[in-house]
Amino acid sequence: MAPSSSARMASDAASAGPSSPAEAVRPDSRQASGQGSRQGTLTVAQGTALSVGAVLGTGVITLPALAADVAGPASLVAWAALVLLSIPLAATFAALGARLPDTGGVSTYARRAFGDRAAGAVGWCFYFAIPVGAPPASMMAGGYVADVVGGGRTTTLAVAAALLAGTAAMNAMGLRLSGRVQLALAVALAVLMLVTMSLALPHGDSGHLSPFAPHGWGPVAAAAAVLVWGFAGWEAVAPLSAEYRNPRRDVPRATAIAVAVVGVLYLGLAATSLLVLGPATGATEAPLSDLLAVALGDGARVLTAVAAVLLTLGAMNAYFAGGSRLGAALGRDGSLPPALAKGSGPGEVPRRSLGVLTLGGALSLVVAAVLDLGLTPLMLLATGCFTLVYVVGTGAALRLLPRWSLGWWTAAVAFVATLGLLVVNGLHTIWALGIVAASLAYRSRTPRTGS
Repeated sequence: MAPSSSARMASDAASAGPSSPAEAVRPDSRQASGQGSRQGTLTVAQGTALSVGAVLGTGVITLPALAADVAGPASLVAWAALVLLSIPLAATFAALGARLPDTGGVSTYARRAFGDRAAGAVGWCFYFAIPVGAPPASMMAGGYVADVVGGGRTTTLAVAAALLAGTAAMNAMGLRLSGRVQLALAVALAVLMLVTMSLALPHGDSGHLSPFAPHGWGPVAAAAAVLVWGFAGWEAVAPLSAEYRNPRRDVPRATAIAVAVVGVLYLGLAATSLLVLGPATGATEAPLSDLLAVALGDGARVLTAVAAVLLTLGAMNAYFAGGSRLGAALGRDGSLPPALAKGSGPGEVPRRSLGVLTLGGALSLVVAAVLDLGLTPLMLLATGCFTLVYVVGTGAALRLLPRWSLGWWTAAVAFVATLGLLVVNGLHTIWALGIVAASLAYRSRTPRTGS
């Protein structure tokens, strides 16, 4: 999982010559509009931070406990499998982003490979998954805060609403600000996690790993299904490829660094939780909090509440940054109302699209509050959408990247793996298929735009 390996795969795919028809590599009029006049502002460091924030995010807060509850210490196998999957998956999206930098992200790749209808469908899947996924993400952080200050569900919902509003405000000010904030958050949180693991690990006991598979090996697949939530995010930053100063060079570099950072932090935290907390790992609702408490005492729980809020803010910031630009690109391309197209060019702020995401997230939060929904229902609905986006995105890579190249084979591995994840998601993919159907219905009633 070394960064150089991922970088080689991504750069190989990005730099190889075209093997598909000329149209697959020639900028279309929709992409060209607004893309050629302004240069992006994201640096490699900022792009890495956005990627780390999108993937790491709320997975650190609860997933070690949820996976351990399902499979015990054998959940480490599921963690390792998904970290390994991240290498070809992230490398595939980096290759596409470097080759076709555009705010449409996966939607643009689907259009080049499969046509307008597929582009609209995958764009809708990602765009409308964000308002559904934002409430459970923000409520995870709210639960940590409630654990420290009290107030129960009221505090949880209040923190969730504040995170939603804060994320919208940061993105309304533009990527230059949110990218800098994300860089600071990512560095601070990586240091905090490393310090937590180093302080807690001396209290670990290897005996806690035995029996390694107390429920057998079957639950490892179920644990992997739970962990998909923590590894969704590589597609979230695809629409930001056009915002880099030099996409062909910087996207693969940022992605490779992000893969290494995410893999080390996830595996380290999961292993430390099992070694230190033992069987209690599956029973706790705040594994990161418990680790700090073991190392520094109960007063350290305040730090974990702060960490939970910052991790969630980082994840939501990355998703709203990429999603709002995707919505504007979909409006530009005729897959959403043209009014959303404003702000689709690099360096611009798609405030209308951002407003739709914010309003949708607020409505989802209200529904969760009124119906007293837990985290799982909305979380799995969002995961089903993201998995379908992965399948289409990696499928598009098989059409667009040079056949039989290293990048193509990398995409093939990612495509097969994501198909497996789609099967694991089961009935929750019905929501995603419903969004696809709605997209096709909208497209059939809307005149085609662009050339």
